[in-house]
Formats: sequence, structure tokens, C-alpha cells
Amino acid sequence: MNFDKLIDQFKLDKQEFYFQFNSHPNYPSALAFSDTLNFLGLKNDAYELDKEYWEELPDEFIALVNNSFSLVKKKDNAFTIYSDKVKNINKNELYKNSDDFVLLFEKTETIKNTSSFDFKPFMYAIFGIIILYSVFRLEWSQAVFNILSLIGVYISLELFNQKFGNESVVVNNICGGTANSQSQGSCSKIFSSDKTNILGLKLSDFSLIYFLGITVLGLLFPATQFMLKAISWLSVGVILYSVYVQAFVEKSLCRVCLLIIAILLSQIVLSTVFFSWNLSINIILISAVLFAALFLMLVFINNLTNQKEELKKANAKNLRFKRNYDLFKRELTDKEKIEFSDNQTFLLGNEDAKLHISVVSNPYCGFCKDAHKILEDLLAKYPDEISVQMRFNYSGEGAGEKYTQLISDFSNIYKNKSQKEFLNTVDTWFKNRDESEIKKKSGLEIPENLTNIIQMTSENGLAGLNFTPVFIINGYQFPDKYDRDDIHYFISELIEDEDFVSEVVSV
Repeated sequence: MNFDKLIDQFKLDKQEFYFQFNSHPNYPSALAFSDTLNFLGLKNDAYELDKEYWEELPDEFIALVNNSFSLVKKKDNAFTIYSDKVKNINKNELYKNSDDFVLLFEKTETIKNTSSFDFKPFMYAIFGIIILYSVFRLEWSQAVFNILSLIGVYISLELFNQKFGNESVVVNNICGGTANSQSQGSCSKIFSSDKTNILGLKLSDFSLIYFLGITVLGLLFPATQFMLKAISWLSVGVILYSVYVQAFVEKSLCRVCLLIIAILLSQIVLSTVFFSWNLSINIILISAVLFAALFLMLVFINNLTNQKEELKKANAKNLRFKRNYDLFKRELTDKEKIEFSDNQTFLLGNEDAKLHISVVSNPYCGFCKDAHKILEDLLAKYPDEISVQMRFNYSGEGAGEKYTQLISDFSNIYKNKSQKEFLNTVDTWFKNRDESEIKKKSGLEIPENLTNIIQMTSENGLAGLNFTPVFIINGYQFPDKYDRDDIHYFISELIEDEDFVSEVVSV
């Protein structure tokens, strides 16, 4: 399934969306789609709604159009559909091609892509340097030749990335970006018909090697003019092969292929008319080594990327099993339930919520920082649906003066300031580990009565919760077989599980 245009409209992290959707236990159902949007910060509710009531829908909603989840934007009687493509249809077409399923959404803060480095600015900077060098240091014919090579490198890079499922806006625009255009399908048809396979590389990959090679050689003018002229003429064979496939095999034209052919022909003309035939054995050897190195490098990158994609697919399939809610609930409720007293210390969120999460932690525990961050994120996302309690393990006098003062400062801020201020204080502590900074926020000189916290610590010990951090969900200890941050994938189902949340729990 392809939701590229829909994802772009919501400015979601595309890689994260597809990973979460593909790894959902109910993939590729409506539930998987809805849960993925919820996980990425796009809160939504699903409805089965007869068409007669669609007039009352907001101007933007998600529907199943032609069996594909699509963002529908309404303006008067015209509708714009965003899914794998963008298209405009009228109301009759929409109603005819849609199911009764609709998703109404409320956009909150969404997850942006922070996991991968964007190489494009770096690449553009290199291109700019090569162009400036060519324009100011080389003859006009040589500069134009280099610029054409850079265009070929850029297009070839886009084609290389597209092999691994990364949509190329440039390629799509060249091939024809409209929804009803046949040229875009022609490009895909030509690319898929390429049966070349030399150590995993296709013909389009060799275009990248070719243009990278002549770009490097083009910077060494005038010594390499002979090689560039010879290499340009060698490309005639590729041109004839491409024209033959388009005209006689597939009987359709590929605009990207035609653009590359135009670049190659332009370079043939430039090199034939303006470049010299000064032969140099050294340059021939350097060129051979250069192209061999580029070939081996691209084989390595291609194999590495293929392995990464295979691992990503395998991981997504494995996670479908791991994120199965029924299995998680079974593991969660497998152990004996823990009963705590009705101690309200450090209780956050909605006190009347049916889902209660406790974290047993220690301010001086290195791993507790991440556990508290998870709870902060959950409170921010589900402020009315959950309650959270921080159960710091503090034994009393034997804990030390600094620990006693720190817990007293936490207690004072919790009692006298807002929940948000208290959470910010805990977050500041785990970031800086500076007792004086927390004491300054509190303004407390004399330690408070910490009986309630000592009582909580005693209960933690009686329940065997001596190691930190530990999550307790409605009295059940978070299962060891899961990572703590996996709770994000189950929290919405825990909230909606009436059997689970209806159990009486003491906090």
C-alpha cells in the first residue's frame, strides 16, 4: 500500500509511518492504519457512516476510496483525494468509489523524521563547488560538459534511491505527476523491464557509475579530453539499446530515459567538436581504476542497502507478533497482582482515570531517566485517560542528607506548584543531576515529613520491587519480555479494554 501523498499532507515521517503500519499485528487493516496515525500524533476515530450523512462531515477526513486509505479535502462539491497520487473528483464519483468507512482526525504534534541524516544539502554544496570551478576555471564547452554530467548524476541518484522504495519527486515530475498520466506508468514499465543484473546492479545503476566517473574526469581538464570523448562515444551502444527497448519491446516512451539520452547526445556533440585527441596512457590507467572503484563501491552500497531493506521487512513481520495486544495482555496479567495502599503522593494526570501506571524508580538510577521520559510522553498524550504515580524508593534516615533534601524538594514542589512544574523539575533533575538547582526551584530549607514516601518504599520492597525502574500497570508488573517503550504500542488498547480497566486497583 502506498500513502505517500496522504503522508506528505500531514507532514508525517514517511519511514516511521510505513514501519509502524507494516509492523502492526493487524496489518493491513483499518485498525492498523488508525493506530499508526494515533501513534504518530494524529488522533482519530473510525465510523461506519451512510453516504446520506457525509454532507455533515468536516472539510477534511479520511475515507476508503478505491480500496485505498485516502485523505479527502472538500471544497463546495469538488473533492481532492490524497493517497498514492493526488486527483480531483466530484461528489458522485467519491460516493460511488468509497465505502462507508471514515476516519475523523484531530491533528496534534506529530512525529517528525529525526532518525536519518539528510545528505542532500551536502550533495548540493558539492555540486555548487563543481559548477563554480567549471564556470570560472574551464572553457565554456568543458563547463557545459560538467554541468550535464552533474544533471546525469542527480537523476541517476534519484533512480538509485527509487529502487529501494523512496519516492522521487523529480523523477515523478519528469515522468508525469498527474494522476491520470500514462507516462508515469511508462517509466515504471521501462524500469521494471530492465533485466540487467551484474553483481546486483541494473542498467540505471551503471548510469550513476558512468556520470560519477566522467564528472571526476571532467574536473581534470584538459588532460582527460581524449578519455571523455572516447567514453562519450561508447555510450552510443547504451542509447541504441534504450531506444530499442522503448520503441520495439515495451512500445512506450520513458521521459527520464529520453532525458538521459539527450544528455549523452549533447556530451557526444560537445566532446566531438571541442575536445582534443591527445592520448595519455596515464589517464587511461587512472580512468580504468576510477571506474573500477566506482563499480565496486556501488556494488557494496547496493548490497548493503538491500540487506538493510530485507532486515527492515523481517523486523516489521516480527514486530507484528510482538505487538499483538492479546499476547501482551497475557504476559502482563500472568504474574500475581500487586496491591498498593491508597497513597496519593506524586500522583499525576487524571486521578479518576481507570488506567493507572506507577513507576518504581530512584532519582540516582541512570536507567530511570528514560522510564520517566516515557511516562511524561504518555501524560502529554493521554492527560485525561491515565493517572501516573512516581514511587521513589526512599528508605528514610539511612538514605543520606542529599537524597533526603532532594525528595523533600520534590515533595514541596508537588504540593505547592502545578503538575507541569513538578514534571519539569523531575525532568531537569534527570538532565543535570544538580541538587542545588532543584533546591533553588523548591526554596525549601528544612526537609519535609516524608512518611508517605517511606511507606511507598516499604510497599515496593514487600512486593519485591527493589530494582529500578519498574512499571506497574493497574497493579500488574510490566512484563520483562517487552522493552519499556513498547508501552506506547499498547496504551490505547489498554485504555479501551473494559475488562482490564474495570478491575479495582489501589494507588
